[in-house]
Amino acid sequence: MTMEATAMEFFDACESGKGWDICRQWCHEDATFACQADALADTTTIEDYTNWMTGLLTPIPDGRYELKGFAADEGRNTVLAFAVFHGTQTGEGGPVPPTGKALAADYVYSMEFDGGKLRHVTKIWNDAQSMRQLGWA
Repeated sequence: MTMEATAMEFFDACESGKGWDICRQWCHEDATFACQADALADTTTIEDYTNWMTGLLTPIPDGRYELKGFAADEGRNTVLAFAVFHGTQTGEGGPVPPTGKALAADYVYSMEFDGGKLRHVTKIWNDAQSMRQLGWA
């Protein structure tokens, strides 16, 4: 499988809330994660992040992504994905009771590969704007 195909499989599974049990097949066991957003400040592994995404779909059960761009940089062993996450908080489990408010959040993944598997993912996302859209802040 190509690096780009692997990245797409991982991205779709992660964003669809499949969790680590599914996403692990495309990652090194000790794969790391980074995001300069308060909501993910303590999330340092891809395992933790994929499980966080699964949990996000409890208060936002209609959560889905709209892929805007996807590109592989073979020379740097990196794949970039630009998407918009859409959803409405209609489920329990958020920091407040269901608000019925929707969000459309732009974000980018930078997925770094080593030996055909993900070694590191950086997510670029403005969590404060997402929290305001949902009525959580």
